[in-house]
Amino acid sequence: MTPSELQTYLQTHIPLSAAMQVEVIQATPDVVELTAPLAPNINHRGTAFGGSISTLATLACWSLLRVRTDGMQPAPHLVVRRNSMEYEAPILGGFRAIVRFPAEVDWPRFQAAYTSKGRARLKLDAEVLTGDVVAARFSGEFVALA
Repeated sequence: MTPSELQTYLQTHIPLSAAMQVEVIQATPDVVELTAPLAPNINHRGTAFGGSISTLATLACWSLLRVRTDGMQPAPHLVVRRNSMEYEAPILGGFRAIVRFPAEVDWPRFQAAYTSKGRARLKLDAEVLTGDVVAARFSGEFVALA
């Protein structure tokens, strides 16, 4: 799945991504990077709205799993089971979320669980940056359901 294909998918199936003006910068099985401008995500204090920050991080992690499961049969329904967010700095401009596939995850085990049980879980972490500053950290558990 190319960045353009993922962006179209998000805008079509998750309309909030279009309202936030999310752009897919990178989409590989190992890294997903999404960006969003401040203007449609601004709060009453002139900084990025916490819900938008959390949404961008959630979308990045969900997208990594979507790219990784592309082609699996039956195609899984991907859902977030739980998540947490830590906000470390205000965001005064555009921001981006980056998630990297964890090296310690046994992907063949994930696939085997999905195939045999019809469900598999995966924990993913993302950073939300403004410039080079980490402004927030996201951790979430995602589930692939048959």
